[in-house]
Amino acid sequence: MRYCFTLQVRTDRMPEYVERHAAVWPEMQQALRDSGWRNYSLFLRDDGLLVGYVESDDLAAAQRAMAATEVNARWQAEMTEFFQQDGRPDESFVLLPEIFHLVVGIESSSASAAPRHAPRGTGESSTMLRIEDAPPAPRCTHLNTAATRRTSGADHLDETDEV
Repeated sequence: MRYCFTLQVRTDRMPEYVERHAAVWPEMQQALRDSGWRNYSLFLRDDGLLVGYVESDDLAAAQRAMAATEVNARWQAEMTEFFQQDGRPDESFVLLPEIFHLVVGIESSSASAAPRHAPRGTGESSTMLRIEDAPPAPRCTHLNTAATRRTSGADHLDETDEV
């Protein structure tokens, strides 16, 4: 299953937080793998919003397995000071519900492609969009204003020219 969560990193500590994650201890990475964490990624916005994504067969079991490791106790002790939330970050993140998932490479007639949250009585084809079924991208037009001429050097374009 896929999981997404958020935490809030203190903005005054963001540079060091990023540095620490550029060199996550190998034993911490191995403990995550051994505990059932897969495809784990962190994304950080410039206001400190941290978004995490992880895949696991059972996140609660994976969290319990990590909580039982010595390396996680050390890592969490070092990471706690970076967050606005009280307590250990691995115990205080907020899970977000998945509301959409695009499955690529599975035919639309496949029953396994139906999202687990599809409304009752609807077929998978009514809730999923296959890439090949997507409408073509809209054509862009360029508005020839003085500001766009100055920034784009496009003196020869008018309101209907396509770019």
